[in-house]
Amino acid sequence: MNTKEKVPYIVSSKSHTAVAVNCAAKAGEWIKSKLGQFKSLHIKSSMHDLVTEVDKGAEQMIRRLILTHFPDHAILGEEGVEPGSDASKQAWEQVKDEEYVWVIDPLDGTTNYVHGFPFYSVSIALAHHGEVIVGVVYDPMRDELFVAEKGKGAYVHGRRMQVAPEKELSGSLIASGFPTERTRALPANLAGIQALAPQVRNIRTAGSAALHMAYVAAGRLTGFWELNLNAWDLAAGSLLIRESGGQITDTHGQPYHLGVRDVVASNGAIHNAFIGALEAAEAQG
Repeated sequence: MNTKEKVPYIVSSKSHTAVAVNCAAKAGEWIKSKLGQFKSLHIKSSMHDLVTEVDKGAEQMIRRLILTHFPDHAILGEEGVEPGSDASKQAWEQVKDEEYVWVIDPLDGTTNYVHGFPFYSVSIALAHHGEVIVGVVYDPMRDELFVAEKGKGAYVHGRRMQVAPEKELSGSLIASGFPTERTRALPANLAGIQALAPQVRNIRTAGSAALHMAYVAAGRLTGFWELNLNAWDLAAGSLLIRESGGQITDTHGQPYHLGVRDVVASNGAIHNAFIGALEAAEAQG
């Protein structure tokens, strides 16, 4: 055999990416089947931060599937962490030195799900020594699977994704959200929305950070920012964006890592102007 020949990449049944895709698809299918049928609704950190038994059941399903294939891997999942910023930081500190850590949000957009608003997702990432190497975001309502592997690109519907072409804020469609933390994060985020709205084409706040980031990777949004997010909101989307040619940093322009909570993501071309607008509005958090 010619050693210079390119051996085609084959996803084996036990590959990290195959397991992530399988987990997201199965959890997403189950979540969709339970739409409108959940029995319990609980408040987490505030009246704006909700959880149902569907969130918890989906996380248990994903955990079981991952540990079947990779019993020695660590898992950081939203429903395994107590509410609040301090608990989220502590949870990351406890696992950050593990070789492999799966970072999962079983249902990103629970408020949408509760109200029947069809914009929510399953987000699954795998970090190796703190660096995200696999990212999967699955939208069960549209049956859209966004997949990225480090160094191998990012795909949706089997097609390679590319970030949006806009060069200026004025032509950009960007997204944000309304943080559940109402003392620091919400006022700062609202200041950013007020400052950016006149400068961009429009702003969307659809309620799933993971899907917003997948949309930046797919070129459907030019950028996204939000304060007080968690590793499980951002991990998979961060790799989707990088592998699609985009840029992701904290709100001050420092490189993204799994401990970042205030985030700016974009196609790269508008990134400096984007951060500059937030800085001018004192909206960086």
